[in-house]
Amino acid sequence: MLKHLNEKNDVTIYSVTDPCFETYGRVISNINCNELISFMEQNTVIPEKGNIYVASVEELERTHIAEFFKNRIYGEMPIQIGYCNGRNTTYNGFEYHKGSEINIAVTDFMLVLGHTWEIKDNTYRIEDAKVFFVEKGTAIEMYQTTLHLSPCRVSDIGFKDVVILPRGTNTPLNNGGADEAAIGEERLLLQRNKWVIAHPDREPLIKQGAYPGLLGENKELYY
Repeated sequence: MLKHLNEKNDVTIYSVTDPCFETYGRVISNINCNELISFMEQNTVIPEKGNIYVASVEELERTHIAEFFKNRIYGEMPIQIGYCNGRNTTYNGFEYHKGSEINIAVTDFMLVLGHTWEIKDNTYRIEDAKVFFVEKGTAIEMYQTTLHLSPCRVSDIGFKDVVILPRGTNTPLNNGGADEAAIGEERLLLQRNKWVIAHPDREPLIKQGAYPGLLGENKELYY
């Protein structure tokens, strides 16, 4: 699959097992996530268009493996387990959180990643990002300094992704949305613990109040 993706695209697609992933995150090895994957396969759907994101799913949070992530990865801090399913193929923008994000690949997919320290005056250049392939069944931790957004599909079917975050992340702000009068990092805050830089062409994010700071072509990834 990795070779095929590289033949289809004009950017290099790396595996998350490649050493260059080490500044973005790590693969969580020797862990069985079948309980989460099975629930996702049997109880969630991929929308016909776009993506669907659900921040917290009670059934996922009641699984035995949820305690492992809460205690071993987040140091007994409250977490939420939800999912993102969809058909995305373009970069669109980037977000980051204060705290790691765990992704568990229910299907194969690609992730477009960057570093927060590459943000300059609330802008980020698309050519600075790298693309990584995540194989089905793989669990990864993305560090809080890693820019990311929705996975990108590698088949017509779409993708399914379990998403684990500190509890409350990606939920509405008390003040109702981003403050367009704010400056610096504050202008990027779109939801709780969710800072976003959007491509100007990505209308759904812009309409939500996301800052249009992604510079360059909004690239599409092929499969």
